[in-house]
Amino acid sequence: MIGRRVVGAGIGLRLPHLLEVAATRPPVAWFEIHPENFLANPHGREVLEDIARDYPVSVHTVGVSVGSAHGVDRAHLARVAEMVAALDPDLVSGHLAWSTHEGDYLNDLLPLPYTEETLNVVARHLDEVQSALGRTFVLENPSSYVGFAGSTMREPEFLNRLAASSGCRLLLDVSNVVISAHNLGYDPVAYVREIDPGAVAELHLGGFAEEEDPATAEQTILVDTHGAVVDAKSWALYETVLEHLGPRPTLIEWDNDIPALHTLMAEAETARGHLERCHATR
Repeated sequence: MIGRRVVGAGIGLRLPHLLEVAATRPPVAWFEIHPENFLANPHGREVLEDIARDYPVSVHTVGVSVGSAHGVDRAHLARVAEMVAALDPDLVSGHLAWSTHEGDYLNDLLPLPYTEETLNVVARHLDEVQSALGRTFVLENPSSYVGFAGSTMREPEFLNRLAASSGCRLLLDVSNVVISAHNLGYDPVAYVREIDPGAVAELHLGGFAEEEDPATAEQTILVDTHGAVVDAKSWALYETVLEHLGPRPTLIEWDNDIPALHTLMAEAETARGHLERCHATR
């Protein structure tokens, strides 16, 4: 297959919509898929490859644990690399997190302390991942609920230095910045303005939920549910991001309580409007 560039606003292609997309070929700019949904699903893989003949695709893995102290799972990485070679997606991305320990997979994306030691470990793992994939890996900022007292640098500095040292690029999840800024008490606009514009390849937007902070009844936390429309706070910060970076391919994520396809397309249409206004002013 010939890979095509992802541009404009796309949506996550999840299994509930797979057959509908294959049958109707809706007017969507591009799709992102999780390879883990297809590695043991040969029929789904066949349908996906048919769809990928007509649409640009990005691959967003949730199982390549670049932050694990024990290293990446090379068997899983090899399976992802085989799928990437077959699909030839424009972008391949994953999370700044760890989710494995001594061979066991944990159903979460767990945080890292931002230190020189962590920077070296993650950069080394990114080198291995990029070598196996034969292409640049795009790394996503996490949604955070706790910080580490031992961190010696801010998250934007950590991400910028990772991109510079490993050659990876960044996936700036705008909603994750809103979530982390609320939960950890920092300024999301200042965070965005610290990110190196030249390092950012892609943007994400997703829904979140507000819940009572279990530690205190007087505060709330934001939880990255990927189960709702994009919040007004995320749209507002998205405008700031586009002013800082310029237009970038933007994905609408929705992984839980997945709605009808037209709902996702409407969210992507809103993002497309923001992107067009950004193009017009540059």
